[in-house]
Amino acid sequence: MSQSLFFYGTLCHVPLLELVLGRSRVEISYCDANLADHLATWVKDEPFPMIAEQSGASAQGILVQDLSETDIARLRFYEGGFEYDLKPVHVSVEGGSLPAKVFFPKPGRWQQGQVWDLQVWAAQWGRLSLNTAREVMQHYANTSVDEIARLLPFLRARAWAKELARDPAPSTLRRDMPASTVSLEMRDDGYAGFFRLDTFDVAYPRFDGAQSETLERGAFVAYDAALVLPYDPARDLVMLIEQMRYGPLLRSDPLPWMLEPIAGLVDAGEAPIETARREAVEEAGLALQDIRPMLKVYAAPGYSTEFFHCFLGVCPLDKVQQAVHGLASEHEDIRTHVIPFEQAMALLDSGEINQAPLAMMLLWLARRRDELRSLA
Repeated sequence: MSQSLFFYGTLCHVPLLELVLGRSRVEISYCDANLADHLATWVKDEPFPMIAEQSGASAQGILVQDLSETDIARLRFYEGGFEYDLKPVHVSVEGGSLPAKVFFPKPGRWQQGQVWDLQVWAAQWGRLSLNTAREVMQHYANTSVDEIARLLPFLRARAWAKELARDPAPSTLRRDMPASTVSLEMRDDGYAGFFRLDTFDVAYPRFDGAQSETLERGAFVAYDAALVLPYDPARDLVMLIEQMRYGPLLRSDPLPWMLEPIAGLVDAGEAPIETARREAVEEAGLALQDIRPMLKVYAAPGYSTEFFHCFLGVCPLDKVQQAVHGLASEHEDIRTHVIPFEQAMALLDSGEINQAPLAMMLLWLARRRDELRSLA
């Protein structure tokens, strides 16, 4: 038996509706509609809307009719990730009123923000939301709704990394040939969760002008991260953090505690410099005001999308004591060290600093240290 659903928010964006339902708009029956005595608003601090009863208000949207059980299952799966569920209503359309169902948030789950604006959302969040939804729907029939709700912030962060990647590095020496010249066919035997492994067939133009063979390859699809190295130029001090890391542990390194810069994943919609500010507070108790760009680099481009936005945090460190920081909700156990710059370089020379981003950032600082100190 077919059903009708009223959409007031992101699913009024037809490309997103097509993606969630898995078919083109010419195969979807929809029309303009509104729901009286209800108001659609942004969810506070989130890039999606919610709806609630409000006398005298009217929520504008679309009525989608003739939805099959499979359609409803796909929609429930997608909306369930945001912790929404269906309730019956009557909506107004040209010519009268019709019964329908609407996805309402679970009571108390979200707080209302400003009045919802679909055009603003589409301009700011549309492309990111499509990339997120594409990965969400890849999990359909294989992953629980509860697991999708848990993964959603990370799926959005991966989609945001694609948006940040739209601003590439210069190409004055390297080849100035667009990615569209590369033939890429995704396979379906990878893995997707908090981390993701994609497998694919790829062919590309060689430097000799010929086309390469089609190669079967795999890549780790990670996140963009913001890294920050606190530095006190007046006193020539740096802050390093220390924590136990799984990579060395699984490599059977007998000493898996690592010296590192402050770092964290860039949340969807967040500017990397703001991630750096946030992580400095969470991991080191530092409220940084003077943050300066250092480098923007791929960590291991041969097999990973992981990308680092590196910053220098200029701040006084002479009164900062060694302490333990980190978010309990993320099970972080992070110790800070404030040491002279020359000691940091000695640790780099001895090999005790064996984490590549920290080594890179210290060497970057070494090139500019005299200038920074002269201005302190």
